[in-house]
Amino acid sequence: MRTVYFVNKTRLLVIMAVFIWAFLPDLSAAHCDSYDGPVITTAKAALAEGDVAPVLKWVKPEQEQEIKHLFDKTLAVSKLGADARDIAETHFFETLVRVHRAGEGQPFTGLKPAGQQEPIVMAADAALNQGSVGALDREIVEAVKDGLQKRYTRVMETKPHADESPAAGREYVEAYVDFVHFVERLHGVASGVDAGHEEAVGDDPPAHQH
Repeated sequence: MRTVYFVNKTRLLVIMAVFIWAFLPDLSAAHCDSYDGPVITTAKAALAEGDVAPVLKWVKPEQEQEIKHLFDKTLAVSKLGADARDIAETHFFETLVRVHRAGEGQPFTGLKPAGQQEPIVMAADAALNQGSVGALDREIVEAVKDGLQKRYTRVMETKPHADESPAAGREYVEAYVDFVHFVERLHGVASGVDAGHEEAVGDDPPAHQH
């Protein structure tokens, strides 16, 4: 029983990783840009303590000096009054997030208000804070299973009519491409290979390329 449980749990964690990395890249970006995201939350605590060290994990080593220098300036300006502090801290948050995003090779599109995170991202943070995947595992596994089943069903429904007319054939091809790309992304992330549209699957590569 323990072996079965371990295998199922390992499979579950793989599916969770696949779902997050393959299908939620934009959500993770928004997470870092939001006022209640981990980057700015860390920055607020660091400013309150007057210690820049916790912030530095969010930037590359070559970016540390820029952040350290701005951190010290922010603390100094903050002593001039509430208005000055708000302006200085906002500038620090914007710079920190921009530098963090640049280190990931991603653009900075501005800070996002608190309370706008996607439910799945909030659930991920909650799981980390609680020390257990809890309800998060069920939610992600069901989402993956549902996505796979919907695409499979659509292919099977359109396949018998694929040769009835060009329009019916295109509908089948569209369903087939969507299904295969979904499976490619799942397998690619799980196996450490970034499967793209241009890669062949099985013995029939032209069918799912476009």
